[in-house]
Amino acid sequence: MSETCLTRREFLRDAAFALSAATMVLPGRGLAQAATPDRPNILWIVSEDNTTLLGCYGDKFATTPRLDRLAREGVLYENAFANTPVCAPSRATLITGMYALCLGSQHMRSKIEVPAFVRFFPSYLREAGYYCTNNAKEDYNMPKPAGVWDESSRQAHYQNRRPGQPFFAVFNIATSHESCLHQPADPLRHDPAKVVLPPYHPDTPELRHDWAQYYDKLEQMDAQVARLLAELDQAGLADDTIVFYYADNGGVLPRSKRFLYDSGTHVPLIVRVPPKYQYLAAAPPGCREARLVSFVDFAPTVLNLARIPVPDHMQGLAFLGPNQPPPRDLVYLYRDRMDHLYDMSRAVRDRQFKYIRNYYPQRPQGAYQDYFYKQPSVQSWRQAWRQNRCNVAQSRFWLPKPPDELYDVQADHHEVNNLADKPEYRPELARLRQALDDFQMKTRDAGLLPESDVLERAAGRTVYDVTHDPNLPLTEILATANRAAHAGPGDLPWLQTRLKHSDPAVRYWAAVGCAVLAERAAPAEESLLTCLKDASPNVRIAAAEALCACGQADRALPVLVDLLEHTNGHTALHALNIIDFIGQQARPAVPALRSLLKRTNEEYIARTAEHVLAVLTEAGDTPNPPPRAR
Repeated sequence: MSETCLTRREFLRDAAFALSAATMVLPGRGLAQAATPDRPNILWIVSEDNTTLLGCYGDKFATTPRLDRLAREGVLYENAFANTPVCAPSRATLITGMYALCLGSQHMRSKIEVPAFVRFFPSYLREAGYYCTNNAKEDYNMPKPAGVWDESSRQAHYQNRRPGQPFFAVFNIATSHESCLHQPADPLRHDPAKVVLPPYHPDTPELRHDWAQYYDKLEQMDAQVARLLAELDQAGLADDTIVFYYADNGGVLPRSKRFLYDSGTHVPLIVRVPPKYQYLAAAPPGCREARLVSFVDFAPTVLNLARIPVPDHMQGLAFLGPNQPPPRDLVYLYRDRMDHLYDMSRAVRDRQFKYIRNYYPQRPQGAYQDYFYKQPSVQSWRQAWRQNRCNVAQSRFWLPKPPDELYDVQADHHEVNNLADKPEYRPELARLRQALDDFQMKTRDAGLLPESDVLERAAGRTVYDVTHDPNLPLTEILATANRAAHAGPGDLPWLQTRLKHSDPAVRYWAAVGCAVLAERAAPAEESLLTCLKDASPNVRIAAAEALCACGQADRALPVLVDLLEHTNGHTALHALNIIDFIGQQARPAVPALRSLLKRTNEEYIARTAEHVLAVLTEAGDTPNPPPRAR
């Protein structure tokens, strides 16, 4: 907090006085008129794919004068987080006030149905008389119900409202989106030679260039923020409008967007509250706020600012306005299918420590993703690793993941020193592991069911209905998934018993545990061969992966090839993921992949099939290392 800030006790005292004055009914005036001061305009300015690489957050290389000024005019939040490190699932959380993994919308571009009681929060504002506009990105990862916006288009604007009508307006700035790095640009305003690379990146010309180019894009984004704020000033509305600036997720250099490190989830958040509404603010202008907030909190916060009761189903906590709940102690983060790539990680973070659990530790973080690989810096980093020009921290991205990661984020900002195996940190590890388990049970984490499985179980219901069904053995599913991620040879007999469980999700995670063990699962080969005939295609897929790691690709690969023709596209994509991952063992699948490309209309399947074909028939080289025993 800056030296000019009041103490919290002084600020709360003054805010309480201002609140009582603002809500007082004056003689001769009606109640509706007296409530007018309690209905501020609210403006969201959202940039894409950037973490806290701004001058106001201490980045000396950044050129962001307007955002730096906004931070002086408002409150800068030091610990704001996107709950997931990619855009569409993030927007699912923002627009509903619910964790995407609770609704089943945590996979990228999932488009799942949600229960009728789940409403997009602007509809509550519209019912209260607000004019709500969105300019222009939606991308909510679920169908948009009617009645959300008065306008949602590139022409949408608060200026179109009725005279005197309060507004909620969203403007999205795409300048810093990751696609800005797909093509190198010259000349650059920021000097690549002056870039300070994070310790997990090797020093290559492409990485330096992409970093400098990205800072150029942040400078352009800052200018666009300036224009939006100037427009508000020119309209004479700045004194009546609470302004939020934030980014939709972290990013966008390699190991940021799509990953649960702070570079992918820690977002800038600045809130400017004009003097007449200071009683609704967290602190006076120019202060820094250390409280933890995340995207699930944004919808309840906006409703609270507008004096609209927060619906009981919303899972976030309002961090501005009257009658706030106590601040949260932890934020929860999740990563699931990113474009075509199936993966699953969960994380929990407080102000000092972050714990990450990787449910597929046998697979590297740097596994092929078409859109991600378009950055020259990604290709450069991978090439440096293959040429043995990377140190331990820089190589880790391309190797199988540890099942547990624990970081002291205050001492280790870049999260390169994993403390999970350090005896002195066992209490912190145990505390955060338990917190994560409790969160997954409380939210009924839909990611614990394979995507095609949960959609088939839905069959006329929503994913939410499936995961909240009391007959779903979620406790057993979570226990099996957790043990599978940490599997050692001593766990194999237990996993074999789980391969016979009545629920396919339990059987699936038991087979995944065998894949984690790789060749150490050889004593379970007969059980895994039986699983190749399982009624659940996901169990067959996981068993096939495990058998390939045990040298049984000749028996497992035909099962994966058959599943490429499955009528459920998610099942076919899942099988294709494993074909990609097993590398040259999949060469007999080339004819089937060519056939798949001729008939598929699904973008993710086509992209992945093209990549696997190129690897198997051209270079004979795969970017994904084979499974390795840990």
